[in-house]
Amino acid sequence: MAPLFKKGFGGRRASSAAGLMSDDDFGKLLIRLCVGGLMMFHGISKLIHGYGFIVSKLRAAGLPEFLVAGVPIGEVVAPLLILLGLYTRPAALVEAILMAMAVWLVHMGQLTSVNATGGYALELQAFYFFGSLAVFFFGAGKYSLSRGQGPWN
Repeated sequence: MAPLFKKGFGGRRASSAAGLMSDDDFGKLLIRLCVGGLMMFHGISKLIHGYGFIVSKLRAAGLPEFLVAGVPIGEVVAPLLILLGLYTRPAALVEAILMAMAVWLVHMGQLTSVNATGGYALELQAFYFFGSLAVFFFGAGKYSLSRGQGPWN
């Protein structure tokens, strides 16, 4: 029986689409693009509009204000490294720690809440936290600048 499609994208056989669907490295790329790329919007916004809100939360928790320096690291530098696939595992861990701190400092009252439409109130924070942990455990994969080589990727 002849295959339904003889050639797919770029002249490859249709079986390459099935190969892409089972390509763990492509899945790693997609999660890196989401977790790193979307987090950068938060970091860039804070670079533009400032960190005053975060400084006040640190003060209220009795923490030193210099910890605010971790925000651009966790929301700009770490996501950029995740996107590029360089030092991916430590960058993902930094992002996960940043999200845990954000929940602790700002969102603890919502930890067991749902929003007006019935979704988990902290679903965005949960996505970043668990997505970052997934990147930490999966690593960068071959579709990265590091090609997934080395213990940090």
